[in-house]
Amino acid sequence: MTDRIVEHVTCLGCGCGCDDISVTVQDDRIVAAAPLCPLGQAWLGDGRIPSEVLVEGRAEPLESAVSRAAAVLTDGRPVLVYLAPDLTSQAQRAALAAADLLGASVDSATSETAAYGLLSAQRRGRTSATLGELRNRADTYLFWGVDPTERYPRFLARYALDPEGRHVPQGRRGRQVISVSIGGDRGLPGADLELTLSPDQEIAALSLMRAAVLGVELSPQDPIVQMAVDLAGRLARARYAVLVHDAEPTAERRNPLRSEALIALAEALNQPTRAALCSLRAGGNRVGAEAVLTSQTGYPLAVNYSRGYPRYTPAERPVERLRNGGFRAALVAGSIGLDPTTAKALSAASTVLVGPRASQSGLKSVVAIDTGVAGIHEGGTAYRMDEVPLRLRPPLETSHPTHQVLGLLADAIRDALRKGSA
Repeated sequence: MTDRIVEHVTCLGCGCGCDDISVTVQDDRIVAAAPLCPLGQAWLGDGRIPSEVLVEGRAEPLESAVSRAAAVLTDGRPVLVYLAPDLTSQAQRAALAAADLLGASVDSATSETAAYGLLSAQRRGRTSATLGELRNRADTYLFWGVDPTERYPRFLARYALDPEGRHVPQGRRGRQVISVSIGGDRGLPGADLELTLSPDQEIAALSLMRAAVLGVELSPQDPIVQMAVDLAGRLARARYAVLVHDAEPTAERRNPLRSEALIALAEALNQPTRAALCSLRAGGNRVGAEAVLTSQTGYPLAVNYSRGYPRYTPAERPVERLRNGGFRAALVAGSIGLDPTTAKALSAASTVLVGPRASQSGLKSVVAIDTGVAGIHEGGTAYRMDEVPLRLRPPLETSHPTHQVLGLLADAIRDALRKGSA
């Protein structure tokens, strides 16, 4: 069979959202893709996924499965709607429509991983930039406790150090790179300046750097103070400085004040020069979940529809409430990859799974409907880590697009509620 080549496929393997992938398809299977990093190769695979529709573990037609799912969710309130990765923004909106009808609580895969940064940005604001602006303007990079090469493999080559930018025509030779390791969070190797801090020195160092940038006189007798003054001077003398950190969790126990301290430093640097904070984020359109929640409700996480309108409950996140037995039923939309504690809590609720490989999740569920993966089988919109929306060009197709299944489920929920009130 003749190969079919699909150009400009967007990879959601990480938050970089590389949209320059050329994919070769043969017999409804991906046989080649380039340029692609190992992380993207693992995410894309050969594109083959299951297409089961199961009710109580038995195969059923889609219509009857959707009807059963609607009955489970309307009879099992209070309900949690959980937005997992690998959903298009269109599918996320469809899930929110179901949540609104059910008076459900909504949480997402980012509620625990990125919550500190989101809440800090709400308190202080945030100085950010698109990846394209960083590529074209940044001449000084500070990698704070992160080496992007493992979790964001093409970040350096596409957006940060290597590319020739409009205002940095020499590429890497025209950029100053500073790397700071924080305990087990190692910085970028091979930087022009490499430093190491212990976790208990981190917030003090960031606070001192901010003070130095703002012109506070500091006595450089202490080594930490001397280091902070030196780094602050290097950043303040840059034409465009970028602070890069990993907003996703690592094995190192992280100080919850890190995000706010970095935000404050970036804000201070915009007095003597131009600066931005670059928060590296995981893939699967996780950033899109925050964007859709914000556009639909005004809030990026922990939304509660129980009073008929969206309320914001960041102090009591729905996932934590689930672990305490606070929900009788749950709708999980997206790729099911939950931590053991959350998975155990879901097993105690009546659960409906709608997403890629739902039938293979291993979770006990009443209904499991396999759908396609955003960007591989389903078109639409997804967001890059810098909150830039990208058009998805899927190389393959699916018989059960997620947004359509969730739309059918919302219609079935509406009908069930109407009959129940009649």
